[in-house]
Amino acid sequence: MASENHGAVKSEPTLVINSTVNQEQQQHESPKPMKLVQDLPDELVQAGWSKCWSKRENRPYYFNRFTNQSLWEMPVLGQHDVISDPLGLNAAPMPSDGAPVVEPAPVDNKPQKRRHSEEVPPSPVSLKKAKVESPGTPSAQIIPSSPCTPASTPAFRSWSTSTDEKQQSPTVQTYRPTVVYWDLDVQTNAVLKERGPSDKYPPHPEVEMLRSHLILKLRQHYQELCQQREGIDPPRESFNRWMLERKVFDKGKDPMLPSDCDTAVSPSMFREIMNDIPIRLSRIKYRDEAKRLLFRYAEAASRLIESRNASSESRKLVKWNVEDTFSWLRKDHSATKEDYMDRLEHLRKQCGPHVTAVAKDSVEGICSKIYSISCDYVKRMKEKHSALLKEHNISEEAGTPEIQNRLVYCYPIRLAIPSPPQPRVELHFENDVACVRYKGEVAKVNRSYFSKLEMLYRYSCIDDLRFEKFLARVWCLLRRYQLMFGVAIHEGTGLQGSLPVPVFEALHKQFGVTFECFASPLNCYFKQYCSAFSDTDGFFGSRGPFLEFFPVSGSFEANPPFCEELMDAMVTHFEKLLASSHEPLSFIVFIPEWRDPPTPALTRMEASKFKRHQIVMPAFEHEYRSGSQHICKREEMYYKAVHGTVILFLQNQAGFTKWEPTQERLQELINAYKVSGRTLASSSSSTSSGTPEKEHTAGREQGTSKDA
Repeated sequence: MASENHGAVKSEPTLVINSTVNQEQQQHESPKPMKLVQDLPDELVQAGWSKCWSKRENRPYYFNRFTNQSLWEMPVLGQHDVISDPLGLNAAPMPSDGAPVVEPAPVDNKPQKRRHSEEVPPSPVSLKKAKVESPGTPSAQIIPSSPCTPASTPAFRSWSTSTDEKQQSPTVQTYRPTVVYWDLDVQTNAVLKERGPSDKYPPHPEVEMLRSHLILKLRQHYQELCQQREGIDPPRESFNRWMLERKVFDKGKDPMLPSDCDTAVSPSMFREIMNDIPIRLSRIKYRDEAKRLLFRYAEAASRLIESRNASSESRKLVKWNVEDTFSWLRKDHSATKEDYMDRLEHLRKQCGPHVTAVAKDSVEGICSKIYSISCDYVKRMKEKHSALLKEHNISEEAGTPEIQNRLVYCYPIRLAIPSPPQPRVELHFENDVACVRYKGEVAKVNRSYFSKLEMLYRYSCIDDLRFEKFLARVWCLLRRYQLMFGVAIHEGTGLQGSLPVPVFEALHKQFGVTFECFASPLNCYFKQYCSAFSDTDGFFGSRGPFLEFFPVSGSFEANPPFCEELMDAMVTHFEKLLASSHEPLSFIVFIPEWRDPPTPALTRMEASKFKRHQIVMPAFEHEYRSGSQHICKREEMYYKAVHGTVILFLQNQAGFTKWEPTQERLQELINAYKVSGRTLASSSSSTSSGTPEKEHTAGREQGTSKDA
């Protein structure tokens, strides 16, 4: 979170405390710094350095409020340090044969403004240091704060920078979870070309409340259109998958709703509505259920073909098949469940094409109407955002920063437009749940995940060193993912399902994986990941949407949303990245084993020239973590996958050489799947960490997804 490039690291006697040390360990071990009379040069003070006193060592030390760096000896400006310059971009490189020599950064007495590519965590080549037991490791933390006074309601307290208030109020004490499901100490090995900031609008609670209201209205419009025009309820999760599929092709600026697509008719929404016409087919267990389903389908097909403008040939064919089905139902009283299901399948094949033909225009009208309303809503939100920025004299036309054509380790996505001041947001805790409230709207998250968001914010955010905007941004983030999930019970949890903890550990240990292609601040295992929303997630470490992310090397895990158009676009992106890079590049992909029929993404990856190996985890023999992990109970975290999962290794030649899926490595990965997450979760003494990926559902039509 450093904002300047100063601070020095001396060679031998100087002890450097890395800012990525676990925050809870820092607070537990470190005394609160005592301010001393400053006798530092003005240049050091401007660079963020101050002189503090260590009670443990009984001697002074130097602390940088910009970088969280601590030194025993007085720092020297202009030298490279691993915290404020993790890539060594301002240090003189070691000359090597054939390697270009980078000119050292100029040394002056003024604080240097950092480039966006330098706003990254410490270098991934650095090893995780073991806990130091010796005294003399002073460190200081930036305490989250709010620009507002505490709430009048005793149950709610604003985040405070006051040390005394922190000591007195239990609501702001550091929370230490007994089990964590992430490892934020893993450094990235993902390298990409330096890139500019995103042009998305910065998040704001007022705009997020408006977005919430409009999306709920749009969901209601969708339900009414399906019921009025087709006599069915909207297919479960179809609206969520519609948003995912549209954003694959959308060129608009809104992070959720589409407004600039080449076609108004969504293939995903059209396909899912058609699957439920004339009635929704459900899984059945008993003979009587199968008989009723066959009767209802025949009756609905006849009613639909009679009420629409169908050709005489279609009417005749459907009517004949329906009457034949009714006659069979009246005569055959000894039929089994399988007999009824076979008859239903035959009826669908005979009537399906004719039913689809007469319903096609109506369903396309539903898709076009929803897209048209979405465009209007996006326009309203843009006007709201523009008025908010204008109120605070912030220009929407942000200047383009200087971007160099060079390779850097990946860093969180930044926004080109500065954030306006944030309104008052309140926080209180109910047992192990953190409740973040804005204007009566409460967003909830488990306390351990709230602590995780705080750590991610420390590592990634550079424009809010005092955490004055932290609670407002947390509220916007939680509200955004609530909207993405939907309003029905258990709806959308599949969007955030996750791989088990031991699997992530095996991927990192055996295949060098340090990056997730589809995750969110709530479910990420590593602190470097791609997610759906640049505006809300970038402050918490997101590198932006994966389809806009172009690494040249690194080892990646991908468990994409179960949206066929998005998975197909993902494969296209993989192929381009692997073909264009000669550096080690590896993608380990987890997708459902849908074979009837197979998805285009699965077919393409199995036939890809970059496929090095694939394995299949059978259904009901492996687990996943719930998509509602950030709010559910611990005993509800894990569930059995109801279909097989295909694991494919896509690697270029250099990636295959470095991370070859050997038999030994594959066996370690398979063994990791055999470790029951429920057993781990039930052990309160567990200290292993893990992350989520996506829920796996029973059918292809009901398949859910993660982040885009």
